[in-house]
Amino acid sequence: MLFGITLLILFQLAGELLSRGFGLPIPGPVMGMLLLAAWCLIQRGTDERVAKVAEGLLGYLGLLFVPAGVGLMALGPMLKANGLAIVAVVLVSLVVTLSVTGLLLKWLLARRK
Repeated sequence: MLFGITLLILFQLAGELLSRGFGLPIPGPVMGMLLLAAWCLIQRGTDERVAKVAEGLLGYLGLLFVPAGVGLMALGPMLKANGLAIVAVVLVSLVVTLSVTGLLLKWLLARRK
């Protein structure tokens, strides 16, 4: 278990160092996740000890949304003023994302045949 949590923290640290060191617009934890995903692909699987720690952490994932919910409550007046614009942007991005995904899938399936 110690190996798994240490490895996860080291990947997050490496991502933070890369992000800040090179001035990348990607947050350090996201960069760390990308590095971890690359490592798992290179290893052709996930180490059992890392998977066990990750499964344990996923049980507490809901707690990470509490600060975001509190932030939404604190920004209530701003959301009320800009709510329609936010909903419009979310809907347009949803339609664009689904359309591009569908077209890409159609292209990939046609290419496969």
